[in-house]
Amino acid sequence: MKIVALAGGVGGAKLADGLAQNLAAEDLTVIVNVGDDFTHMGLYICPDLDTVCYTLAGLANPDTGWGRSGESWTVYDHVVKLGGPDWFHLGDKDIATHLERTRLLNEGKLLSEIVAAFCKKWGVPVNVLPVSNDPIPTIVSTKDKGELSFQDYFVRNRCEPVVTGFRFAGIENATLTPGILDAIHAADGIIICPSNPYVSIAPILSVPGLMDEVKKKKVVAVSPIVGGKAIKGPAAKMFQEMGIDASSVEVARQYQDFLTGFILDTVDSEYAGEIQRSGIISLVTNTVMQTINDRKRLASEVLSFCEGIF
Repeated sequence: MKIVALAGGVGGAKLADGLAQNLAAEDLTVIVNVGDDFTHMGLYICPDLDTVCYTLAGLANPDTGWGRSGESWTVYDHVVKLGGPDWFHLGDKDIATHLERTRLLNEGKLLSEIVAAFCKKWGVPVNVLPVSNDPIPTIVSTKDKGELSFQDYFVRNRCEPVVTGFRFAGIENATLTPGILDAIHAADGIIICPSNPYVSIAPILSVPGLMDEVKKKKVVAVSPIVGGKAIKGPAAKMFQEMGIDASSVEVARQYQDFLTGFILDTVDSEYAGEIQRSGIISLVTNTVMQTINDRKRLASEVLSFCEGIF
């Protein structure tokens, strides 16, 4: 079975890794959000791409889910001592990634080409594609601070401002990365990983031309909301601040126009019937991935579910 996975953030990266453990390398393509990419201290940083790639490579920090394992902070500490910005932590190994990516971008390389080269060096066997080679920065509209770049909202302001909406700057002119449409056409179906619907998945689906192709396929999504809370990140807070109940059923509603199946956690089993009545096939299981074995187990269950409805 050939699968295209849409992913961003720690939860998305973990399920992508689980899928990679269950599928042949040539049968999985992971399309990753680039809306959180930004330039910091002259370096082009791609948080979601790096989290997904580090996780697939077995290089991610097991405690945080982001950044590199065995990281050190010498450069960051000395930058701060010199009066530089201290709000965005960059580890020494991580800085190497950003330095080389920035150098290659300045030489005219495409982001997708750089990702492919890095994945080869890191031993990532599956196809990882940024959704676009064009910048499409996520802008967060807030009640008290106006519009903020995503990292200003997420890191500098610690997700504290009240959210009122989102936009993706330049999205109307963005183009899909070469290879994405071919991967979707060849796929038996699409899996939306347990990523934030607003700031990880929406920037992917909003690139012109992608949604039309997604709607032609069977699509299964895994809820990032468990028991009214996000396992990682501010998704539940965002739902609530925009007047939406932070629940699995509301996540399903975000995708209901094109969703075939939906997977929710056992603690949210009460919503399964409501989701079924909306015409979406549901599966209730343990969706929390605390260990590498959890990733593999959940991915196996997701794939078995997909086989039954694709």
